[in-house]
Amino acid sequence: MPKTIKVYTDEDANPDLVRGKPVAIIGYGSQGRAHAMNLKDSGCEVIVGLRDGSSTAAKARADGLTVMPVAEAAKAASLVALLTPDMSHEAIFASEIAPNLEQGDAILVAHGFTVLYERIQPAAGIDVILVAPKGPGDLVRREYERGAGVPCLFAVRQDATGEARDRALAYASLIGGTTAGALETSFREETETDLFGEQAVLCGGATELVAAGFDTLVNAGYQPEIAYYECLHELKLIVDLLYEGGFEKMHEFVSETAIYGDLVSGPRVINDETRARMKDVLTDIQDGTFARNWIAENEAGKKKYDEMQAADLSHPIEATGKELRGLMAWLQSDEKTSREAA
Repeated sequence: MPKTIKVYTDEDANPDLVRGKPVAIIGYGSQGRAHAMNLKDSGCEVIVGLRDGSSTAAKARADGLTVMPVAEAAKAASLVALLTPDMSHEAIFASEIAPNLEQGDAILVAHGFTVLYERIQPAAGIDVILVAPKGPGDLVRREYERGAGVPCLFAVRQDATGEARDRALAYASLIGGTTAGALETSFREETETDLFGEQAVLCGGATELVAAGFDTLVNAGYQPEIAYYECLHELKLIVDLLYEGGFEKMHEFVSETAIYGDLVSGPRVINDETRARMKDVLTDIQDGTFARNWIAENEAGKKKYDEMQAADLSHPIEATGKELRGLMAWLQSDEKTSREAA
């Protein structure tokens, strides 16, 4: 029998381990704002650390939060959550955070990339922990506000105080993670599985599958608008079913014809060759090849990155989709609501 992983809930956490001292949130993007607001509403003293001239400082102050330069925020707090983009961590940590940490403080990240690949290396006396909500910041905030939460992963890389694990679990509880259920992992497992999921399934795999399906239909003479509906638009309907109830719910709500096509044709598209390519992707992640390449690309100014992204966004499905989405009134309403919430 496979081992059953323990799901940690509110009863397993002691939020006072974090709530008793100031918490610094470095960065006020999607995750930064969600963490800061949830911590504030959970009774924490929250300081938002931002660079001079940050465009999000006014938003943080409007949300009722104290804003300081990064170095001052790190010095004032006992737990520092570094929630800026991965490639900014090294410079921010070295110049603004590390010099202002004291023995027994904690540094927290929401993704283990820069810690696992040693782009930041906290001193021996610092707890190094991870709390990774399994959803975007907007969802983390919305679920907290309605008394629910988004599941979290938590991990410890360095336990200097003997309380690192409990601090991570406490932080997870304060942002709503233990209400939904928190799972314990390691920095390596979180980082490698997250990178693999993004590359092979969620982002790289999904967009390539959609584009390939669209191209196949259009090249066979079908109208691009019809191909868009079949290969992209309806994907949300299927993903929602999978999200809510797995394969079983999807099979319950699609036709028998769709199920038969799934069973006989799915393995023709995702086959042993596909699985071998997925294993190659995972190997590149596990042996550090992906990390080295991405770090080098970033340090070189991201020219190739920008070229690849431009090519991706110039695919014909983008123009077709933009035109069709403009006719979908409910999408315009959802976008307006999202902007107002932000």
